[in-house]
Amino acid sequence: MPRKTSETLTEAELRIMRVLWQKGPGTVQHILDALPGSPSLAYNTVLTTIRILERKGYVEHSKDGRAHVYSPLVAQEEASRSEIRHLVNRFFRNSHEDLVLNILEDRGIAPEELERLRKMLEQSETSTVSGGLAR
Repeated sequence: MPRKTSETLTEAELRIMRVLWQKGPGTVQHILDALPGSPSLAYNTVLTTIRILERKGYVEHSKDGRAHVYSPLVAQEEASRSEIRHLVNRFFRNSHEDLVLNILEDRGIAPEELERLRKMLEQSETSTVSGGLAR
């Protein structure tokens, strides 16, 4: 029985997507050459992983002669948000508050980070209040 396709990006898929996000469209060989560090991957491994990404809707290909050129369909920010939504749903019962509290309990928060969060919350409250009055 084949393994179930993951909704989220595996480590190998993420490595390839990072290359596409940073370098732009490329062939399997271009992607392979741009992959950082180790472990290095075999050409067929990159090709298989790109095909999986294509089935998942993360990339598409176009033909350039005989070569396939792969382009990202999903922006890095969108993929990041999707991963966070999945994490929040899976581990925190869709509670973003529980996620934030878990992060704070795990590693604490520096005073400058706390100040930045306060400003973000104030801006959020201001836009929510002014948005509510405009209706």
